[in-house]
Amino acid sequence: MIPAITSMKDAFSLQGMNAVITGGNRGLGFGIATAYAQSGANIAILCRDKAKAAEAIAELEQYGGKYKSFDCDITDLASVRKAAAEVTAEFGDIDILVNNAGVSCFNELLNMDEELSDWYNVLNTDLNGTVHMTYVFGKLMRDAGKGGSIINISSNAAFIVNKTQPMSPYSSSKAAVNHFTHCMACELGKYNIRVNAIAPGFFNTELSKFIPKDQYEYINNQMPLGRFGEPLEVGALAVFLASPASAQFTGTVEVIDGGYILSC
Repeated sequence: MIPAITSMKDAFSLQGMNAVITGGNRGLGFGIATAYAQSGANIAILCRDKAKAAEAIAELEQYGGKYKSFDCDITDLASVRKAAAEVTAEFGDIDILVNNAGVSCFNELLNMDEELSDWYNVLNTDLNGTVHMTYVFGKLMRDAGKGGSIINISSNAAFIVNKTQPMSPYSSSKAAVNHFTHCMACELGKYNIRVNAIAPGFFNTELSKFIPKDQYEYINNQMPLGRFGEPLEVGALAVFLASPASAQFTGTVEVIDGGYILSC
């Protein structure tokens, strides 16, 4: 049983906790890494871009924790196992897992190639990668006997059809991630492991720079709050879901999209 908080002092602190973040070297993942570092966590970033990982680690070092990157292809279970062994050798027990790494594609199903490459690439990364990470690191959390928090990064696309861009593989994979979150919350609760998901909408990242100006303005106008989000705002929610303050949260999917989902 996970104890309830008895004071607000340190309720949102991650001081001394060890966190693993896939794709934590850029975009929303780096926003989460920054929020975690500022909240006292040590961070292992799993990714494939070593140069970008080095940049991310260099930026995090100002916060005074322990930060290191590890090479990992989450679509490959052997690669995940190798990374897990390296992470635990360096950090010890893992308290937090953030399944953030993902890909998308903008293509209608009937226009895909004969092998459905776009479909399988997205599903293998966004869904199967999340499963691989949860399987390997979930076992480590269970066997350590200390509980933990797993946070899956989903999307508001799991709930809506985005009419500005055809993205059925991405939307389908994120809908599956949401229900996988529900299933894992039930399966892992007995080990004091909480499993939740965050479903972001449009945020100012490297990818948003490629949105045409007229489409960017259209999306802004559709949002009740009238602006794209910032990565640190997803990080703030991820801090809450990993902190003692959220001890009664499991199996939830928290949408953070400026209200965009309400206009679809």
